[in-house]
Amino acid sequence: MTPLAQQLIARIGRTGPITLGDYMAECLLHPDYGYYATRDPLGAKGDFITAPEISQMFGELIGLSLAQSWLDQGAPTQIALAELGPGRGTLMADILRATKSVPGFHAALTVHFVEASPALRKAQASAVSEAVWHDDVTTLPDLPLWLVANEFFDALPIRQFVREGTGWRERMVGVSDDTLTFGLSAAAPLAMLEHRIADTKDGDLIEHCATLPGVMQHISHKIADHGGTALIIDYGDWQSLGDTLQALSSHKKADPLAEPGTADLTAHVDFAEIASYAAPAKFSRLTPQGVFLERLGITQRAQKLATRLQGAALETHVKAHRRLTHPAEMGDLFKVISIYPVSATPPPGLEP
Repeated sequence: MTPLAQQLIARIGRTGPITLGDYMAECLLHPDYGYYATRDPLGAKGDFITAPEISQMFGELIGLSLAQSWLDQGAPTQIALAELGPGRGTLMADILRATKSVPGFHAALTVHFVEASPALRKAQASAVSEAVWHDDVTTLPDLPLWLVANEFFDALPIRQFVREGTGWRERMVGVSDDTLTFGLSAAAPLAMLEHRIADTKDGDLIEHCATLPGVMQHISHKIADHGGTALIIDYGDWQSLGDTLQALSSHKKADPLAEPGTADLTAHVDFAEIASYAAPAKFSRLTPQGVFLERLGITQRAQKLATRLQGAALETHVKAHRRLTHPAEMGDLFKVISIYPVSATPPPGLEP
């Protein structure tokens, strides 16, 4: 039993079952035993790998899309270039390298990272030394904002609800025989889920991220007021339906209740919910990652890079291109949406 499991069992024994959201928050962000607070989870030696770690092409193309969006909005002379949940800083480093030849772009920008993990902040500082760090989005500067969030929203704690009549039973974490276990609350109507009565039936499970509205509203208002764009890339789909909670440890699926604090916990992103908080800005059409990257020219970039490679390096490169774009891999599972001002157009790769 992990130290965090002992603490959670004791807490539940005192005050009763906790929501899945509370459980996820403790598992991921507990200051002493939380997953992100105690380790670098990325890469071959970690528990998962993200698109920027798979290939430099991912960050390069995102960088060029953001830079073109900046040009399309009149190339403002002072902007915030921000990333939510920047991992090791690999994506931002690739963005900056790919855009260094865009006239005026680097002179205009200051890099801002929103990161809660002390361990990951150290890695980010090695990759992008000139960044400014923030605990959350509320302290981002009042400037035109060009922002990217790759696999950020999937790690935000969620709550789960099961439809019963016109009410909902919340999935809770309790204790049975000194072991953490799932259970359900009593059914009750919930105003925040009233809009889901029309598209669900008895027994359906939906997921709700309580922190998403605040994050999105802050970003959307900054972009509406000052200009910019937000590129949001994650796995999920339009509207939540079904249990998508998963735990990942050493690149393998694990029991989310078995060893709290030692595995990454994520859930699919509800892009309809993200879009619902885009006002007073606009949102683009939801687009598969593979389509987005192909529109930006990833195949041409891959072919150019391949001319310098051979043997194992070439094989790895070809596999990386396939992994990022093929429908059977990340190409369809991951989606892209953007937030942008009413007077502007979406960044390259996306449609209104």
